[in-house]
Amino acid sequence: MNSSKSPGLAGFGVLKNTTCHTEKKISVFFSIIFMTAGILSNSLAIVILMKAYQRFRQKSKASFLLLASGLVVTDLFGHLINGAIAVFVYASDKDWIRFNQSNILCSVFGICMVFFGLCPLFLGSVMAVERCIGVTKPIFHSTKMTSRHVKMMLTMVCLFAVLIALLPILRFRAYQIQASRTWCFYKTEHVEDWEDRFYLLLFSCLGFLALAISFLCNAVTGITLLRVKFKSQQRQGRSHHFEMIIQLLAIMCVSCICWSPFLVTMARIGISEGRSKETCETILFALRMATWNQILDPWVYILLRKAVLKNLYKITSGCCGVHVINLHMWELSSIKNSLKVAAISESPVSSKQINLQPLSSMGQ
Repeated sequence: MNSSKSPGLAGFGVLKNTTCHTEKKISVFFSIIFMTAGILSNSLAIVILMKAYQRFRQKSKASFLLLASGLVVTDLFGHLINGAIAVFVYASDKDWIRFNQSNILCSVFGICMVFFGLCPLFLGSVMAVERCIGVTKPIFHSTKMTSRHVKMMLTMVCLFAVLIALLPILRFRAYQIQASRTWCFYKTEHVEDWEDRFYLLLFSCLGFLALAISFLCNAVTGITLLRVKFKSQQRQGRSHHFEMIIQLLAIMCVSCICWSPFLVTMARIGISEGRSKETCETILFALRMATWNQILDPWVYILLRKAVLKNLYKITSGCCGVHVINLHMWELSSIKNSLKVAAISESPVSSKQINLQPLSSMGQ
């Protein structure tokens, strides 16, 4: 019954010797709270995105709105599907043998856990790459980063995440019921086979790669915005890009803090070769931390806007009595002006105009 190669019985091996005991009331409370908070926050983010898309239909914002919409929709369905299955498991007293004879529910649960775990990380890295290209190469972004290309990238990211989630099923490796009997994932107990370790390490490596890409691209974007601001001598270019820079810092911090415990835990289990000392409580804590990333994603990407930051600044400056920055310089067109300066500096037409100006002055 412990054999992971038998799809029908693989998930029930852990039920004979449960090593993790959780209080039902607390566990149900966490599941309901996470699901409700995720559904409400992502639904609110979708409404804000739709209003923003109707108000701003510029080509430069179309790619960001499409990627952000894909992210919040993925998070929304992740909370709906995974949360509904988790609540059903608790309501059935975690009696998997009664309602999961053919291991179909556990397989679906495991596929959803992997897909809705990796897909937001992939989309976050794609959004970071898109922002980096838009700031550092605005001409290339405006000509090549069309809505059709963005939709193709969304489709490819989703298909790749689906492929990773279906890989164990295609290899006739069933997803395992975890020691807490509340969720399904790759095999995390007594991992001795190389293929079981491979899935854990693959999940961790892909997650860390997505975080690394997001970190590097967001850092480049922030540095470029600051350099453009300091190089620009025009009055329009003096405004501080608080909205963009604070969003970038928040994205990096939230993603790293929420996902690092779970990715590190899975990597340690995969490397330990059956000698892992990770307890069930540690894995559950890391899983709940990762769930918070999908709850905070819409608040970071969508709701952390200029109006909120201005109010926070007014409250902070009023309490501290210090006025460091003139808020009247913080205009809506600040990012557009910076991108315009960067585009002019890279355009070959601008260099020709600069060379012709001295000649015209000499002719006069």
